[in-house]
Amino acid sequence: MDGLLPVDRARRRTLRTAISCVGVGLHTGRRVTLTLRPAAAGTGILFRRVDLGHDIPARFDRVVDTRLCTAMVAQDAPQARIGTVEHVMAALAGTGITDAIVELDGPEVPILDGSAAPFVFLIDCAGSLAFNEAAPVIEVLRRIRVEEGEAFAELHPATAPGFEATLSIDFPASAIGQQNVTLRVTPATFRAGLADARTFALAEDIARLRAAGLAQGGSLQNAVVVDGPLVLNPGGLRRPDEFVRHKMLDVVGDLALAGAALSARFVGHRSGHALNNRLLRALLADRGAWRMAEGALAADGVSVPLPAAAAPAIA
Repeated sequence: MDGLLPVDRARRRTLRTAISCVGVGLHTGRRVTLTLRPAAAGTGILFRRVDLGHDIPARFDRVVDTRLCTAMVAQDAPQARIGTVEHVMAALAGTGITDAIVELDGPEVPILDGSAAPFVFLIDCAGSLAFNEAAPVIEVLRRIRVEEGEAFAELHPATAPGFEATLSIDFPASAIGQQNVTLRVTPATFRAGLADARTFALAEDIARLRAAGLAQGGSLQNAVVVDGPLVLNPGGLRRPDEFVRHKMLDVVGDLALAGAALSARFVGHRSGHALNNRLLRALLADRGAWRMAEGALAADGVSVPLPAAAAPAIA
């Protein structure tokens, strides 16, 4: 079955045609045009700052900031930054796209409605094309854990080929509280269970975020805002556990920066972008903890490169 975190027989897949959208960055508030373009087999996901002329491969070792989003920079060009990559990465992974170019004329992926659903819509409109080549798969062989206080994130060997995730959250705002979800992530379950879950914020934090230069483009049109027991959005929630489902969507997008699909079981509690990235770094730095699944080769017949050293520090 072709898909998000597939079995060995899944094939590499790209877009059939290019497609664009325009929106604002959640944190910068800047108007940005995003174009998804087809790419050759073996390209992987490549972000391109067309205004600066720099390419950034979608990889964990290009992540430099994890404050409220996942942001990457081009190697040797720190001015070529792209923020909030996690939702479009989740959409590409969730629809089985392994090779694509994501062009942007600004420093942040547009937030659109705050979920991955608009990106899934764009991908569906563009269509997809399967290559006659196996998609790369990283098989986790032993438990990897990272933690910070009570928060933790773990990867375990898969109980069956593919990707399964269990995540719990705990927020003081009573509208959120404690929530948990377990999902075997496939294209069907991603579309039905994760794609439309929106990012969220606490009303009490918004003024502080904006004073720090963040959330400049945030609104009730692209984020769920919670004030104690109240959801301030006129339309309410899309589902009662939308909060934990969005956090799991972030897990899918952040872990897609491995450079290949994971065959693994993820377990996390209060895990965010920083722990998700640390988890990938810990996994891929431990060469005995993973292997490329049999038959999962890049276009040139060699395993996809997964550098674990000389990675920039993250905030």
